[in-house]
Amino acid sequence: MALITFMSDFGLTDHYVAAVKARILSVNPGLQIIDISHTIEAHNIAHGAYVLRSVFHEFVKGTVHLATVDSLNNKGYRFLAMKLEDHFFIGPDNGIFSLVSEKEPSVVAEITIQAEKRSTFPARDILARSAALLASGKTIDDIGVYTNDYRRLLDRQVKATRKQITGTVIRVDHYGNLITNIGETVFNHLCDHKRYSINFARETLNAINTSFDNLEDGDCFVIFNNFGLLEIGIYRGNASELLGLGYDSPVNIYINQDE
Repeated sequence: MALITFMSDFGLTDHYVAAVKARILSVNPGLQIIDISHTIEAHNIAHGAYVLRSVFHEFVKGTVHLATVDSLNNKGYRFLAMKLEDHFFIGPDNGIFSLVSEKEPSVVAEITIQAEKRSTFPARDILARSAALLASGKTIDDIGVYTNDYRRLLDRQVKATRKQITGTVIRVDHYGNLITNIGETVFNHLCDHKRYSINFARETLNAINTSFDNLEDGDCFVIFNNFGLLEIGIYRGNASELLGLGYDSPVNIYINQDE
């Protein structure tokens, strides 16, 4: 019996999360449901994809990930069951799963399970049941029909030359830290043994921190996080608010070629 994770933009002040869990357990009371987050920004597919991409590998292979971001007002999107990197994903065909991994799914199916009556709550009436059946041992064949057609979104790409790396902020976390799409591998390849400057807002930094040990309150820092992405923060402060930066803000690294 597989584990189910559950992520949504439903918030925590209404009944939606509990209703979805109740429907899952009505199919199989023995299933275990782990919450990833229910405070994803409403309809924010990029936020949901970032959170899911950051954590799904932590679960055992075969886990069923129920992702219901932007699912209440689906605007004609289909619902999908997908096998990707030996994990299963259930959710709306709104492009979120195309941002979860750079790899292609091995199986994609359009869910054919229907609500018993016309529903304005597909997360409960269609997706919860589909996830429960899959986690209980049913196959993707049992809940859908195979397709190669699903919505794909393009993630923001880093631009890199010998002289400059240009990236963007892809997430502002709970603490106001600014997570960029600039990866450590690209940085190390282009900046190895060279002087560089990191520019964002009105700030320029010339070194990347490896820990927080030498920082004082209010110090601005850049560090590669545990996902290998460049992160900008202010120690014990909110970098997004204090620097005036947010999602999609540019970050540039200029590389000195005179060495």
